[in-house]
Amino acid sequence: MQDITPFQFNEFKQFGVDYGLSAEAEVYDERHGQFRDVENENRLLLDRLDLDPDSVLIDFGAGTGRLAAAAARGCRMVYAVDVSEAMLAKAKARAEAEGLSNIAFCHAGFLNYRHEGAKAAAVTASFSLHHLPDFWKGIALGRIHQMLAEGGTLFIRDIVLQDGDPLGAISDFVETQRGLGGDPLAEDAQMHFREEFSTYDWVMRGLLERHGFRIQDELFSDGVLAEYYCVKEPL
Repeated sequence: MQDITPFQFNEFKQFGVDYGLSAEAEVYDERHGQFRDVENENRLLLDRLDLDPDSVLIDFGAGTGRLAAAAARGCRMVYAVDVSEAMLAKAKARAEAEGLSNIAFCHAGFLNYRHEGAKAAAVTASFSLHHLPDFWKGIALGRIHQMLAEGGTLFIRDIVLQDGDPLGAISDFVETQRGLGGDPLAEDAQMHFREEFSTYDWVMRGLLERHGFRIQDELFSDGVLAEYYCVKEPL
């Protein structure tokens, strides 16, 4: 894997909500549960990935480890990657409580994680790629392409903006969040669009395709929530 240069983007500097704080890690599952059914999301994703007992999965932005734990029950090895030590501590505690020993916890990000061993059957990134500006998203996708086995799957779930009326879509999403979780959830959404790096759908498609991924499905819900199922192809 090519070394990253000294001028690389600092993924460990938090923008938006500071998930490096233990207090934020403690409330992460509860807060996201106000607008997501994470258990169902993970079930549907793992059904589609169809991992087998010999599969390797890399999860970027693993958070509190819910996907990693669910995946570890059906595959050989899961690499749970996160820039937040507080989140990884929650993920480790979950794995220990569930008796899972086939998860490696990696304090790293898209740009400095170094994968060793068998190439991954799948790489997942849920609500994590938006922490990178677009240029660095491209660098990250190029690195992921190298980590995946031929024909492997990349799954991205994130906030992505469509042409038309993106500002209206943002306003609608903020108000939807307010209805689900009150002012705190709405303020988190406002902070996201003010400080983080969500991009346009056409930018995402271009980044994926130029870095060797064929998009099988691009799915949108609630105006700004996108899912991409992609397959690695030769560059």
